[in-house]
Amino acid sequence: MQQTPMTAAGAAKLEEELKHLRSVERPRIIQAIAEARDLGDLKENAEYHAAREEQGFIEGRIKEIEAKLSHAHIIDVTRLPPSDKVIFGATVTVLDVETEEEITYKIVGDDEADIKINLISVHSPIARALIGKSTGDEVTVAAPGGKRVFEIVEVQYLA
Repeated sequence: MQQTPMTAAGAAKLEEELKHLRSVERPRIIQAIAEARDLGDLKENAEYHAAREEQGFIEGRIKEIEAKLSHAHIIDVTRLPPSDKVIFGATVTVLDVETEEEITYKIVGDDEADIKINLISVHSPIARALIGKSTGDEVTVAAPGGKRVFEIVEVQYLA
């Protein structure tokens, strides 16, 4: 399988979730299943079936996170020499030429993307347009509302 780019912060967040699932959620659900078993007939035991279903979700999430981490290509931009070039993991401030509004985006992996906090996927149209460009360059992005032109104001390699 192909490696997927991920920031060091994104990998740390997934590792933290994995640790929580293994050390807190898994033992909690095992205890819940044991308690439900003690209630008697398993065929009509809603608590037992709910706990088993939750166990399936937890085990599935553990396997999903393990797979993502095993195929992750972790990129820590703070270890790279500073540059004005936009790369994966860079924090980019752009100026919308039409509205003159400044927006700051961080280019991250697909699993880390959250537009509400300006984390955009490396595969998004904006990120694809920005990658490889430098401070002062103008880029045109095909957005759902039409083409938008951005000027790159600043590129930072932050954690």
